[in-house]
Amino acid sequence: MGLLDILLGRTKPVAPDLDQLFALPSAAVTLEAAASFTPTGRGAVCFATVEGAAFEQTHREVQALLDADADRDGPPVELRRDDFGYSWLVSERTPDQLPQLVNDLHAVNSSMEVNGFGPQLLCSLAGFQDGQGRSLALVYLYKRGSFYPFAPLPGEGQRRDNPLELRVKAALTDDLRIEPDLNRWFPVWGAPGL
Repeated sequence: MGLLDILLGRTKPVAPDLDQLFALPSAAVTLEAAASFTPTGRGAVCFATVEGAAFEQTHREVQALLDADADRDGPPVELRRDDFGYSWLVSERTPDQLPQLVNDLHAVNSSMEVNGFGPQLLCSLAGFQDGQGRSLALVYLYKRGSFYPFAPLPGEGQRRDNPLELRVKAALTDDLRIEPDLNRWFPVWGAPGL
């Protein structure tokens, strides 16, 4: 960052730190103790949809890598598109396999980054649920290198449980790099893996 950047108020973007994903299993222990949420075994990586042979080859390589895992009990890794036109690579494990799910998410992000598709990566999420059937996602913002909780309220409409999100933020501050700017806590309505 140069003097001109400082004078014009420009900031250098935070470099993605995919190793932050490996903090999720320990954060899950804290989350269960603080708010009774346990992993669902579902997670996903979201990216801007890309067309072309190079991307298709990368997608096939990532899917083959993850599907080759002999410990995978659930369905194979699946590519889905949401209502907003974004693509999601969804991985499902058993609820007690959060470390393996994190490995899946890390592998997808790393493969896309290595193959030149890092700018298309948006976020990754791991799903959680409590005994009352409430859903919660811990969302990793690729371009910010930070996490935030997303808690949709059950039922019709797109409403969030903001008090729960803030409670989770407070509980996980020591476990995860939490996104400080609440305006960047984007809703991921209908996200596969949640």
